Amino acid sequence: MKCCEDGNFVQGNLTHYGNIQFSPFAAVLNYGQGIIEGLKVNRKEDGRLLLFRPDQHALRMKMGAQRMCMPSPSIHQFIHAVKQTALANIRWVPPPGKGSLYIRPLLIGSGPVLGVGPAPEYMFLTYASPVGNYFKQDKTPLSLYVEEEEVRAFSGGVGGVKSVSNYGPVLKALVRAKSLGFSDVLYLDSVNKKYLEEVSAANIFTLKGNVISTPPTSGTILPGITRKSIIEIARGLGFQVEERSISVHELTEADEVFCTGTAVGVAAVGSVTYRGTRFEFKVGENTVCQALGSTLVGIQTGLIEDKEEWIINIH
Repeated sequence: MKCCEDGNFVQGNLTHYGNIQFSPFAAVLNYGQGIIEGLKVNRKEDGRLLLFRPDQHALRMKMGAQRMCMPSPSIHQFIHAVKQTALANIRWVPPPGKGSLYIRPLLIGSGPVLGVGPAPEYMFLTYASPVGNYFKQDKTPLSLYVEEEEVRAFSGGVGGVKSVSNYGPVLKALVRAKSLGFSDVLYLDSVNKKYLEEVSAANIFTLKGNVISTPPTSGTILPGITRKSIIEIARGLGFQVEERSISVHELTEADEVFCTGTAVGVAAVGSVTYRGTRFEFKVGENTVCQALGSTLVGIQTGLIEDKEEWIINIH
């Protein structure tokens, strides 16, 4: 669907997957005016398709669009588009336990603009792909490398929204870390270079005793939907959850560390390497990470009762 200067998106249409065309002057190509989202559809044993918290993704896109000076589709339009995309690709939804259908909503400044300024036209589209586990090692615990040179975000920037411009800058550090055998990069704050922020595309949590801690979403950290869900699940299971600044030096005392995100789910971190020192954490059976991840997946796949009404049945 498209939107012109009046700020209202017109009724969209379903089309076959293929390339899209717009001007070389499109704002998204020249000035990075774009927002992405990502959510999953799971198939239940009885064949029904389950969509997890699409309203939260729609709200996050609206917040990001405001920051990027863009109009956005309504929550109803967003959810309707995601549903229609899932139903049109129903044969690509993996069997229960074999993966998910990942849906990528994309909001871009498609209209041409030469000088720096908002686009005169915007396009909202959704497309999909069947996916398995995000990290190719499957259930192997992650090994993270603490990055001190490059920063992911800074105060006053767009680190707290899913701007398309947030992901290109992490590639240099990510490629370097992977060349050294690490799974991903753990970024520090841009000011003090001592407080944990995010992994390249996931939020970070630490556990010490009965206390789960995660950095606050105060503008430089993306407010993940999985992050929010895990916080609520953990509190429901009796854990104390703190949203606070976490010094990199606190990793020496952590019992467990894990990442959360739509793509990664809840992924255990086996080790974090900082200035040549490798810190290792508890992983595997009978861990809090496993319990939280199993509960989340159970809700997402319909195996655990959805008491919070997070799930929408779309087929």
